[in-house]
Order: sequence, then structure tokens, then C-alpha cells
Amino acid sequence: MLITLPDILSADDLATARHLLTQATWADGRDSAGPQARTVKNNQQLPHDSAAATAIRQMVLAGLNRSALFFSAALPLRIFTPRVNRYGGAANTYGNHIDNAIRLQALDGSGTGHVRTDVSCTVFLNDPGEYDGGELTVSDTYGTRGVKLPAGHAVLYPGTSLHQVTPVTRGQRLACFFWVQSMVRSDEQRRLLFDLDMNLLALRQRHGESEETTRLTGTYHNLLRMWAET
Repeated sequence: MLITLPDILSADDLATARHLLTQATWADGRDSAGPQARTVKNNQQLPHDSAAATAIRQMVLAGLNRSALFFSAALPLRIFTPRVNRYGGAANTYGNHIDNAIRLQALDGSGTGHVRTDVSCTVFLNDPGEYDGGELTVSDTYGTRGVKLPAGHAVLYPGTSLHQVTPVTRGQRLACFFWVQSMVRSDEQRRLLFDLDMNLLALRQRHGESEETTRLTGTYHNLLRMWAET
């Protein structure tokens, strides 16, 4: 399931992020990649504990917290600490790969913990007109789809998907990325729950609350109760 999330970051958020990024010091993106990914990864990344990375991460997490669509689509249990990357110049692409199933991250004051990468997310930090190439292409059972969204918008897609970022041939592509461990591990089950939730919302907006929407809401929560891990 590939879902677009509009306006995760506001215009003010984006202006702040862009100012921070003009002053940032970048590192080789391969430093955080596994053995297979290092062979196809050629981009740059902000050091995890840098001031710019920390501020942008906080804005992204706040934006996700405001997004009912994000919650409905991802059903998040844990979120891997967001990171920021850049494509352009000699470091301009990330070839076909599948993300590691498990990511290890530091926890605030309590050592480390694991995040299962059920859902991948990219939040775009600059507009498509600022660069050529740099398309996120995601391949799954429905074929290959390309994604290149306006600044502040995000895309969710299954962590199981083969994907890549095509070479940036002009300008720079700036983005924030992370993974979500969902309460519902199966992409198919998450899709059913998301479709049911969105159609219930549409029915309420069109006809108001009714006995049927109440019963269907019960069906949604009973399915979530059946499938969720907490």
C-alpha cells in the first residue's frame, strides 16, 4: 500500500529546515548502510546527533502526530528516529534495495531497542522543480511506481518493497526518512483496515452517524483487536 500524506511540514517548518540545511555539515550516507546497501548507496546524510538533524526530526514527528491519515495508514507502534539525507553532485543515487527488517536505535536514557521496519516513509524537504531525477521508485506486486512530491508531503510504502532513488542530474534532493513498526504487521491487513476507516469517514461526512456506521466501526475495532500487537 503506497499512501501520500499531504502537508506533514508547514511552510514555516520548511523554511526553518532549509535554513538549517544551508549551514549543516554532511557525512557519507554509506556510513549507516549494511553490507549489501553500501554497494548501491551513494548519497549524503546528516550526522544523527547534529543540531539540524535534531530540529528537523522534531518537526517531522510533530507533523506526523497531527496527521490522522498517518495514524490510519501506518497504525504506528514504534517509529525509528528520523534521519535526513541529500542527493546531488557526485553523491546522487541509491540503487535498488530492500531495507533491513530490523533496525537498532538508541532509546532515551534506557539503552537500545529494536524497530521492525514494516512501513517506510520519506518526507520531501524541497520541491520537485529544484532538481531533476531523484525519483523514489517502489516496486511491489502492483508494478513499479515513481514518487516525487512537493516539499512537506510524505509517502508511506511497505518496508518489504524493492525501491531506489534514481540519479539526481541537476540540483539537490533533500528528504527526511524513517521506518515504522506497525501494530499490524501484515500490509494486507493494514490495507483492509485503512480502506474500512476511509470509507467509514466518507459515509459519516455524506450521511452523518447511523446505526450502520456504528456497527461498521465496531467491525473495524474488532479486526484491529484481532490483528494488533502492542
